[in-house]
Amino acid sequence: MVKNRAGKPIGKRPPAAAIAAQFERAVAHHQRGDLVEAEAAYRELLAQVPWHFDALHLLGIVRMQRGGHGEAVDLIRKAVDVDPRNPNKAAALSNLGIALCEAGRAAEALQCFERSLALAPRNAETLYNLGNVRLALRDYDEALACYDRALALKPDYVAALNNRGNALAALRRTRDALASFDRAIAISPDLADAHSNRADVLLTLQRPDEALASADRALQSKPGFADAINSRGNALRALKRYDEAARAFGELARAGPRFDHALGELVDCELRACDWTHLADHAARVSAAISDGRCAALPWEFLGVSGSGSAQLACARAFVAERYPASTAPLWRGERYRHDRIRVAYLSADFHEHATAHLMAGLFEAHDATRFEVTGVSFGPETNDPMRARLRRAFPRFLDVRERGDRDIARTLRELEVDIAVDLKGFTANCRTGIFSFRAAPLQVNYLGYPGTMGAPYIDYIIADRFVIPRDRESHYTERVVCLPDAYQVNDAQRRIAEATPTRMQAGLPESGFVFCCFNSNYKITPEMFAIWMRLLERVPGSVLWLLEANALAQQNLCREAQRRGVAPERLVFAPTLPADEHLARHRLADLFLDTRPVNAHTTASDALWAGLPLVTCTDDAFASRVAASLLHAVGLAELAADDPQEYEAIALRVASTPSLAAELRARLAQNRGTHPLFDTDRHRRYLEAAYTTMWDRYQHALGPEGFDVPLSA
Repeated sequence: MVKNRAGKPIGKRPPAAAIAAQFERAVAHHQRGDLVEAEAAYRELLAQVPWHFDALHLLGIVRMQRGGHGEAVDLIRKAVDVDPRNPNKAAALSNLGIALCEAGRAAEALQCFERSLALAPRNAETLYNLGNVRLALRDYDEALACYDRALALKPDYVAALNNRGNALAALRRTRDALASFDRAIAISPDLADAHSNRADVLLTLQRPDEALASADRALQSKPGFADAINSRGNALRALKRYDEAARAFGELARAGPRFDHALGELVDCELRACDWTHLADHAARVSAAISDGRCAALPWEFLGVSGSGSAQLACARAFVAERYPASTAPLWRGERYRHDRIRVAYLSADFHEHATAHLMAGLFEAHDATRFEVTGVSFGPETNDPMRARLRRAFPRFLDVRERGDRDIARTLRELEVDIAVDLKGFTANCRTGIFSFRAAPLQVNYLGYPGTMGAPYIDYIIADRFVIPRDRESHYTERVVCLPDAYQVNDAQRRIAEATPTRMQAGLPESGFVFCCFNSNYKITPEMFAIWMRLLERVPGSVLWLLEANALAQQNLCREAQRRGVAPERLVFAPTLPADEHLARHRLADLFLDTRPVNAHTTASDALWAGLPLVTCTDDAFASRVAASLLHAVGLAELAADDPQEYEAIALRVASTPSLAAELRARLAQNRGTHPLFDTDRHRRYLEAAYTTMWDRYQHALGPEGFDVPLSA
């Protein structure tokens, strides 16, 4: 009996010729794609020769091809271990890396590819695979370097060109990404992946028509390609073709767990089109999926689906875990900076003519420069509007980082030794949550832009007030809650209202009659609220409802819904877009602003109150449905905040039916605007700075984040 070096019997060795023949049969099956037969043949051979390197290696590949990634890892690793000097070791290590990737073990895969490259440094495929792991780990610069090395060895490597484009897109080098996809397509015109990825970059560049064409080209090459359907849905939505976008997302929702979010996108399109035909069913399905822990909606879109704080928390947590997990290598490692002034950085895409900028400009100008060193970090478009110029003057340091990657921006914050990084976007459009995932600052704060929890372990605080987040609802937030004494929302007391007020005729309104208005985005309008509005129109003769002219589809659907409820569509008046100061001025023509829920008016509520228009609102459980009530409390009109839809309807009817009450409310608002806290920018600045100081003091004393209320005496 043959024994190994340890003296253990290993049985009689089969003849070399028989082994070779058996191996050739297995390989032949494998090459023909007969994976079941190939696996059986490899296993038969290994039963006789357990140490056969190539059989172990190739059986591992077969198992990987058949979805057995865990066993594939074990088999290929065994091959490398039993014959560490085998000339095919580099290839085996590369395949082991692929198997580890498929098994979700990216960090181990990284080591395998690097070991393989140490043995065969000019292998383009291994460089490509290493780039893919780097891409998955969000090491975009390193991924790009790997793809470039692979392409230097193999210039027509279309897969490397395609993923190189993805790395460039992640680094916000969008035009370079587009060029990379175009090179891939020039070599392989039917490469669906490149066409679909190209569509996504074109959307980032705000070229939705071209994006739609690229997505359609991808689907022409590969019908049913889920990624391209996703791109197509996003392009159609950007073009406000919400009915077509909804159909695309409906198809995508059937494509498997990776596209769980499609159902939420479908509901968002239905809300934006005010198409409520299947809304209740679709919204219930989204909520059920969120309850099951699935990433079934983007958090910003889910605000319009559910007013539940606990459901919004579940949605945010699932989204962050999937899209923006905390970096395993945070940039801030616990150092305590010793600065003369607290360094605060505000990060946003909205430092231009935008609602957030209109609210915050006065705050930025008012910050106490003796105590705070303030930086604006802009990742939005470079515009030439007056607000952009004003904000550039307001910030002592203003960084335009729109073409830089998340990690690179985070490194800059770390190099600047920023104490407090304030996210003014949250999950709203054009957000860059990834920057915060690298933990660049000791304190990271969610403020103003997103009215809810981010569900992220790296966001320490949320700025609120005791109305938007009552003490008994703090468990719905992963952040520590910091409550300002007045409304959490800052306002700029310098906002200009145009002096000239249009006539009712110029605004398309009737010469007489009560004017209800709601200038909220159409996606906030729900069937429940609309039904209340229609009942109000029925009970207040001659009244009209003044809405924003958002898109033709929504206008058609709202008119149809009005008629279905017995209200003439002509009693709905749609207001076109105007410059901000003129939009504020036309508020003077309305008599009462009717708010929405589960998403209230936020900046829109401040617009109405600043322009002198009373507002009635209805609260729900979560932050987004309590904002307008917070503002009403801060301007001395708390009685216009209802706790339920019935009270909301009763208040609105009472105001509309009692001219003296409507006049009294308008007069009181005009007086309170200058005496109450809501529009006192400097008061808000003092309280916010007190909040920052308390956060900073805790950090300086090595204390973790903890919620607190800023006292009135601060």
